[in-house]
Amino acid sequence: MFDKVLIANRGEIAVRVIRACQELGVRTVAVYSEADRLSPHVILAGEAVLIGPAPAAESYLRAEAIIDAARLTGAQAVHPGYGFMAESPEFARRVLEADLVFVGPPPEAIAEMGDKTAARSRMIEAGVPVVPGSDAITEVAEGVAAGDRIGWPVLLKAAAGGGGKGMRVIESAEDLPRALSAASREAGQAFGDSRVYLEKYLSDPRHIEIQILADTHGRVIHLGERECSIQRRHQKLVEEAPSPAVDADLRARMGDVAVAAAEAVGYVGAGTVEFLYQNGEFYFLEMNTRIQVEHPVTEFVTGVDLVQEQIRIAAGLPMSVEVSPDWPLGHAIECRISGEDPFSGFFPSSGRIRALEVPCGPGVRWDGGIMEHYEVGLHYDPLLGKLIVHAATRDQAILRMRRALRELQIEGIRTTQPFHLGVLDEEDFKAGDISVRYLDRHPELVETGEGDWQARAAAVAATLLEHRTRVSGGGVTVTAASAARVTGAISEWRRRLGRFD
Repeated sequence: MFDKVLIANRGEIAVRVIRACQELGVRTVAVYSEADRLSPHVILAGEAVLIGPAPAAESYLRAEAIIDAARLTGAQAVHPGYGFMAESPEFARRVLEADLVFVGPPPEAIAEMGDKTAARSRMIEAGVPVVPGSDAITEVAEGVAAGDRIGWPVLLKAAAGGGGKGMRVIESAEDLPRALSAASREAGQAFGDSRVYLEKYLSDPRHIEIQILADTHGRVIHLGERECSIQRRHQKLVEEAPSPAVDADLRARMGDVAVAAAEAVGYVGAGTVEFLYQNGEFYFLEMNTRIQVEHPVTEFVTGVDLVQEQIRIAAGLPMSVEVSPDWPLGHAIECRISGEDPFSGFFPSSGRIRALEVPCGPGVRWDGGIMEHYEVGLHYDPLLGKLIVHAATRDQAILRMRRALRELQIEGIRTTQPFHLGVLDEEDFKAGDISVRYLDRHPELVETGEGDWQARAAAVAATLLEHRTRVSGGGVTVTAASAARVTGAISEWRRRLGRFD
């Protein structure tokens, strides 16, 4: 086992990796930007090294600074977490060239699965079912020909990345020229690679993924599926395991395909094979060559610490997991709590965390990257933490999550907490009738909600301002800070006035 590991990330995933290392008896090194000087991951790590200013391009995306920090502190391995350079084959190569261990798959596997068109071709060769699609296209005529062959509508996607960047739904050939130009430009800005390709657009699929582990001793296993269908602009919001749509037979078939996909590229470590599932058929979507944000739900229903297994495998040890016929053990749900206002188009919210109360009790877990008095900025992803629950059944897990969400208190900024409460109370979700179009079918969950709640909130605000005027004997000065406080209070009033009660 390693003596010391450097975590090349920040926020809740850095905290998660630090805790896994501590339980393995491994010392830790955090890296941080100037904006993250007082972040929880910096405080929890055994050592911390400043690597640059707040912008990620000048800190967390600087490979040389991270490698220098590892050398300076005597770290033997680098864990990339997710995001930033976790799926950069070039970063993995540079780590290896520096005589360090990269806690992840070989650079070749990252490169092969990171290029979506190359991954499709390799999966077809391996006998993995894929969504009908095209190779990379650069000309409108190529795209029209491919669309006619695949059948309209089609999905235009970036060849070098995911997360919805560069993605467009194209209804007909007439819509392709403008969309091709915009998608190529967006893909180039996001990934440094402007190539795009077409896939058949599935109208109402589920997004289901299989967790795999592969070690250097020849074992490749899967640990079942996660349902990740509730999304906004291809960003996951709620995840659960197992999927309410998957039975034992389908789980085995999808798992076998995921293992074949991993074996086809010589995969090592923890990874996720993602599928679209519709009308009884499933299709390969992509492979994420890293730990996933939603990994805790799989940990709950298998009892496996995936991050510790990542580290064991990277150290050359055999995985310690024994596949159990009893999996999945109960049901787990995860809600991503972000610093965003779900009723204003998920507009980012920043500010100081004035108070933080984390729920606890049986089957409740909080993976967070914030603490009281922490300053939430706009430099990085808005994810604040993840609330995860586990129970014997899905119905019980929903009730437990509802209770835990109501116990969670984050004061100082707006968060997605009320959105999640709305989802848990919605009948289709409770029935397991979900797909990637879930929010399209339920716009009421994210509506701005002009109506009675706003009138009541305005009346309360006016009363408070009038009271202040009378007590102080003078006028009221409205500043940007006070306006922000009023806006935050209105959002909180809206929740408490009964929208989700």
